Amino acid sequence: MSYETAVAQMYALGHELAQTPPHKFDLAHMRVLLAALGHPENRFPSVLVAGTNGKGSTAATLASILQTSGLKTGLYTSPHLLRINERICLNREPIPDDDFALLHDVVDRTAERLVGEGDLPWHPSFFETLTAMAFEYFARNRPDMVVLEVGMGGRLDATNVVEPRLSIITDIALDHQKYLGSTVAEIAREKVGIIRPGGVVVTLPQLSEANDVIGNAILNAGARPVNAVPYVPPTVGQWPVVSGQKQRYALDVRGETIQVESPLLGRHQLRNVALAIAAAEELHNQGMAGITPETIAQGIRKTRWPGRFQVVPATGDNPEYLLDVAHNPAGAWALRSTLSAAYGDLESGRVITMVFGVMRDKAMQEIAEILFPIARHVIVTHAANPRSASPDEIRQAAARVAADTDIEEAENVPSALNRARKLAGPGGLVVVTGSIYVVGEAMQTLGASK
Repeated sequence: MSYETAVAQMYALGHELAQTPPHKFDLAHMRVLLAALGHPENRFPSVLVAGTNGKGSTAATLASILQTSGLKTGLYTSPHLLRINERICLNREPIPDDDFALLHDVVDRTAERLVGEGDLPWHPSFFETLTAMAFEYFARNRPDMVVLEVGMGGRLDATNVVEPRLSIITDIALDHQKYLGSTVAEIAREKVGIIRPGGVVVTLPQLSEANDVIGNAILNAGARPVNAVPYVPPTVGQWPVVSGQKQRYALDVRGETIQVESPLLGRHQLRNVALAIAAAEELHNQGMAGITPETIAQGIRKTRWPGRFQVVPATGDNPEYLLDVAHNPAGAWALRSTLSAAYGDLESGRVITMVFGVMRDKAMQEIAEILFPIARHVIVTHAANPRSASPDEIRQAAARVAADTDIEEAENVPSALNRARKLAGPGGLVVVTGSIYVVGEAMQTLGASK
């Protein structure tokens, strides 16, 4: 089987949440598949990361720390910016195309056999299939540690079949309400499903509704909490936005002062980095002696997590571009806050031209009401993804801000960028945001993925 065929067959499985019942949430089916594969999920140690926002940044930072500490490190994240291979990495390198095709064939044939024999009612979903492929890849390559980002929720997510060395819970907010619950407390109850009896939980204080659920879950499981608060700096000043800019601050780690230089910008990222540091410290205490204050500092500096407040500097007649994934209201507020800290007053400061597109199942109206008022021009568009909201759907959702904001439509991301370039001019700022797929296509168009 070729790589192209494997990818096409993966996408042919369709959007798992469009099924009734959703094919994404059934751990019993996932366990049947993994048992038939020889339980690859049991053949490597892991850390499990759940939350609404920040789990990808936290996972990427922790994986970088572990690799810098001399550990062979796997990383499983979702979704992807450019290629599906990005989701499965070993020592920062995406799974090779040939291995992807081979493992897809192994998992797909196993799934077809199980369906044929009546052990599964239907073929595993896209995410279940990909997660099984990731587990098989890691099992065959024997990493020292694998950092697994939960896809959605936690309790019923396909990743939640592992027995992690520790669980990390990042900030919880409203997202995926149709599937996880309509309140922060209901969503938190899904997230805390990754907590194990007698296990270790790394987290930070957050919204009171989430705190109550997390605290009770830890007590009921007899788990041990690890508070990452000591690794959150009290204040960080403003920073200039230039290519390669980092957030810099000093921290005390195990009695030694380190200089943190994180490429992940924004006050919200301070919390994600703190969670990664606390998790690394806990793994050190569990016997991974190679993790030191110095390797923690180096690992943070080497973190690569593109599409998160990523700057493409102005060149020639081209404006400056700012790429940032903000696909829910909490992410939109984080982007707005970081823009304000980086560029000054958004109301009277630098003129912003915005390119925006989002998936149809997201809170389009709320996100638009948060972000559109800070832009002089907004070009709404959509990624090449069947779940994408159309430009017209976004415009309708943004009706309440349309009177105060110039909103245009573009048929695709490249045409939206072209229009934004003309509107912004050489001295302007173009903010590309919303869906990770819109940001990914923008990166590809701008050559920012190299």
